[in-house]
Amino acid sequence: MSDLQRIEQALSTFLAGPQASDGPPRLGEAIRYAVFPGGARIRPRLCLAVARACGDDAPAVADGAAIAIEMLHCASLVHDDLPCFDDAATRRGKPAVHKAFGERLAVLGGDGLIVLAFQALAQACRSRPDRLAPLMAVVTRSVGTPHGIVAGQAWECEPFVTLSQYQRAKTGALFAAATEAGAAAAGASPEPWRLLGDRLGEAYQMADDIRDVVGDPALLGKPVGQDAAHGRPNGAGEYGLDGAVSKLESLLAGTLAAIPPCPGAEQLREHVLTEARGLLPAGVALRAA
Repeated sequence: MSDLQRIEQALSTFLAGPQASDGPPRLGEAIRYAVFPGGARIRPRLCLAVARACGDDAPAVADGAAIAIEMLHCASLVHDDLPCFDDAATRRGKPAVHKAFGERLAVLGGDGLIVLAFQALAQACRSRPDRLAPLMAVVTRSVGTPHGIVAGQAWECEPFVTLSQYQRAKTGALFAAATEAGAAAAGASPEPWRLLGDRLGEAYQMADDIRDVVGDPALLGKPVGQDAAHGRPNGAGEYGLDGAVSKLESLLAGTLAAIPPCPGAEQLREHVLTEARGLLPAGVALRAA
């Protein structure tokens, strides 16, 4: 079973459970609509890749950590698309949740996904309760303040924010959670894995900034030009397109150097490189390898 199949199965099984299906029917529909069909599932696949590199001795725990991170990511997308933020009409090639279900259910659906993420963690750790506390510490830090995704959204409400502040919270937080949670799920210390997630998150955001400037909305499944429209920091805007690509290459080199010693380091390196090659839109070359 591929990692992507593993993630989809874990998400489907969890969201078919009573904690997600016995409530208001349209809320349940909105939650599933936000999660399926998914995007590339980059963050949960990274979580599983790190767990495997560290031994993956408790696959159910790793699955729970991976889908928790994905549900948090999906929640952030639902909220990000709302009229009070991006007012985006599409996401993943279909109407955004607030367009399909209305703003009230979009807000509640995003909130519900956040709670479900922590339920998934608790449920996954029933066989290994010793791993719940470190996983909770990792995931809660990635969600709240001062550097989690809530802070990332809140920086958009401030009169000024630096590019690094914005990227660290808006995108880097969940990448750091993915690497740390993958290690913690496999019984390894999460702290040495944070730098890898931070750097990979910054690289991903730089690539996303480039896509926002020169990407094809039909291929991306979402609008482009959003950063300029909303006055948000953008790496391609700050460095220019060539400078942003060079910065991405530098970040990628730093990412590879940040992989801690582990049994599966070489396979993880190949995973990171494969992900990096798929980050940029057609016509924009990435020289780093």
